[in-house]
Amino acid sequence: MIEIKDLGFHIRDKWLVKDVSYVFKPGKIHMLCGPNGAGKSTLLKLLALEQKPHTGTIHYQGQLVDYHDRMKYARQRAVLSQHTDIGYPMKVSEIVMMGRYPHFQSNPTKKDHNVCDEVIKELGLSSFRNRNYMTLSGGEQQRVQFARVLTQLWDIPSGSRRLLLLDEPIASLDLRHQFDFLHELKKFMDERTIVIAILHDLNLALNYGDEALLLNKGQLFASGKPETVLNPENIQKVFQVESEIHELPSSKILWVKERV
Repeated sequence: MIEIKDLGFHIRDKWLVKDVSYVFKPGKIHMLCGPNGAGKSTLLKLLALEQKPHTGTIHYQGQLVDYHDRMKYARQRAVLSQHTDIGYPMKVSEIVMMGRYPHFQSNPTKKDHNVCDEVIKELGLSSFRNRNYMTLSGGEQQRVQFARVLTQLWDIPSGSRRLLLLDEPIASLDLRHQFDFLHELKKFMDERTIVIAILHDLNLALNYGDEALLLNKGQLFASGKPETVLNPENIQKVFQVESEIHELPSSKILWVKERV
């Protein structure tokens, strides 16, 4: 469980996140939704411990976070950003192994190699493993980065929780690989795993999220089940878009349509 209480962060006199409280529960995919500038990325950075809040607290598994022991959290928390730049040539297998860095000191063990092999195979990257990462397309690079963060969290101690933070993870993927990514994410989920993802596509948030947090102007506007939070009234107030929610009877898929 990850609990935040009265969380706030500001730059000079502008609050990017203000008075946000929530409990993120294991076994659920939490979608962070909201317009540009709503505070989604800032909140994710606070949860990733990349920035310290100016107000409020963050508890990991019932304990107040200790910013002096970041390595401990690196073994249970991984972050996938929308853009990850690598400035020099590396093999795909070497990028994936980077996810294991918090788990060994000098050289990877046989277990680390085995974990990387499992994840590469699981994500269908076997034909890429010896490719130069810089020669891959943007979408292919994002899939490799997803493999990296999965290897970081692949095995955790019994009784622990793992936290996966995703910042617009499918923005560079084509339609097929968007669905592949989300299906793999669902397969990765279990009762030990907390996923918090920024997603601009409300249709995907509606159909793949277990919980939704709707942010607006740095504050939590609404939270709960996606179909409850992402309703036409809230969409109008936050996005200034008149919309309708439809359900496909054959599959119970929900989709947002602009009202014209």
